[in-house]
Amino acid sequence: MALNYVWIVFFVVGLVIALFRLIVFHDYEIFKKLVEGIFDASKSSVMDIGLPLVGAMTFFMGLMNIGEKAGAVNFLARLLNPFMKRLFPEVPDKHPAMGQMVMNFSANMLGLDNAATPFGLKAMESLQTLNPVKETASNAQIMFLVLHTSGLTLIPLSIIAYRASGGSTNPTSVFVPLMLATTVATIASIIITGIYQRLRFDKVLILWLGGIILSIGLFAMFIYSLPSQKNVPEPSLFTKETFSNVLGNCILFFIISAFIIGGFIKKINVFDAFIEGAKQGWDVIIKVIPYLVGLLVAIRVFRDSGALEAIINGISWCFVQVGITSDFVPALPVAIMRPFSGGGARGLMLDIFKVHGADSFIGQLASTFQGSADTTFYIIALYFGSVGIKKVRYAIWAGMLADLLGVIAAIGIAYIFFK
Repeated sequence: MALNYVWIVFFVVGLVIALFRLIVFHDYEIFKKLVEGIFDASKSSVMDIGLPLVGAMTFFMGLMNIGEKAGAVNFLARLLNPFMKRLFPEVPDKHPAMGQMVMNFSANMLGLDNAATPFGLKAMESLQTLNPVKETASNAQIMFLVLHTSGLTLIPLSIIAYRASGGSTNPTSVFVPLMLATTVATIASIIITGIYQRLRFDKVLILWLGGIILSIGLFAMFIYSLPSQKNVPEPSLFTKETFSNVLGNCILFFIISAFIIGGFIKKINVFDAFIEGAKQGWDVIIKVIPYLVGLLVAIRVFRDSGALEAIINGISWCFVQVGITSDFVPALPVAIMRPFSGGGARGLMLDIFKVHGADSFIGQLASTFQGSADTTFYIIALYFGSVGIKKVRYAIWAGMLADLLGVIAAIGIAYIFFK
């Protein structure tokens, strides 16, 4: 599938729905709303997403260059080579892309979005050097992107913060359910994409996947066993909120320090290596911004036209008609919006907090939805756009199918934990 078709579909559906609202419901403001949305999305794509990314991109691209010259990235690649080479058989052993992808996944799991994006873009650039057809996504690039969109998260710092600001008395209550839901989505991503790519699910790969699931489960149990800060009279490191916050930031700062100190020990001119890599950050942003503007404007048209609302209402109606319990339906808008717009889904989640309460079943399910997947279309525009890929093949439907399985898992897990 080419991004060209995705782009056109969003605009055409938006136009059809807008005309329907104009003719049937006499909504004379609909086209004004669409035009204003186009200008607003064009501006926010650059000012709120593109430019704020420049600083983080510049710093972490420079840091990655130090790590590559010092051998840290190759060390990570060798460490996880038995697992990674089975997921990415097209990538040669000890290739820098392996370590870069590990850095990206690690930052995502720790909830460190600002660090994850530069690592991911660097990994996509390295994978592009192995891609024989430069405008068409390779199997390795699709596997990497689909795994990224599954949103595996061990420390959901932002969700906890939003729940606390939304009036929750127990903001960490979603910690374990969210971790379980993202694990399901990630495993689904590997299986779905792996079957399509005809990967060999041998004993080594199965053992690695089992080990990852076990490790995440044990970590979840440990976090679940910690008390909440509100139940502890004095500030303590060993509470859910404090431990999660400190662990993620400590690991990131340790990585930054280790790269710089390692470069010095290896007798590399650390600052020159940093400057050399940092210069690439701006080049990446310049390549990415047109893709971001184009796709995010199309998504805004799709949303403002009422097409997304119609989909949500249609799904709700279907559940009611077949007699399935619809307790979870009010939280569905967050799950449906999430692949299209992280900010839009966040706004819907905060609105649910106001209406139903952050600690209600709907509020906790909405929190789980928000943290159990990533913005699929934004990531496609950002990562593929950075290397000039126009034909994304099966990346969209594979990512969306994994997201769907994650949503189904989140609903089931929410009934277990919150009902």
